[in-house]
Amino acid sequence: MVDERAGFVVLRVRGRDAERWLGREGGGHRWQRVPPNEKRGRVHTSTVTVVVLPEPSPVEVVVDPRELAWFTCRASGDGGQHLQRTESAVQVKHLPTGLMVRCESERSQHQNRATALAVLRARLLARERSERHAERASARRAQAGSGQRGDKRRTVRCQDGVVTDHVTGQRWSLRDYLRGDWELTA
Repeated sequence: MVDERAGFVVLRVRGRDAERWLGREGGGHRWQRVPPNEKRGRVHTSTVTVVVLPEPSPVEVVVDPRELAWFTCRASGDGGQHLQRTESAVQVKHLPTGLMVRCESERSQHQNRATALAVLRARLLARERSERHAERASARRAQAGSGQRGDKRRTVRCQDGVVTDHVTGQRWSLRDYLRGDWELTA
């Protein structure tokens, strides 16, 4: 986990087949279930909007260190005295674009600096590509959609034990889906 705020999470996924598994996951995902504390058996629906961006290598996006403004501060959240005594959280601002990245996921300021720089490179690459390729940027915006009911990629229905992919029309059993025994075709 790279960044976490209320209603917003940035994850870094690495691995040989990460792009193959996650490349088409962009869009709205609905999770429908009857919570254990629901007395009347009503179905509750949660929605998550997913956008998948490739992380550039340091060679793809070269950032001049003179264009960066670094700030340190104490991290927020649980952590005890170490958190309150050290300035391990890092913020970096790319001066030409105004992009700002904050990272406090690691204990070490050096690790947070490296992670923040990697996230900044990823955001700069996404910005550069969207400026160069207007149609790709509109496709990316189409992935996120509006987060409304009509913008859905996948629906997970716990009460029926069924997972439906609305783009391809595929269906899987919930048990197979949660175990990871499913694959998108087409």
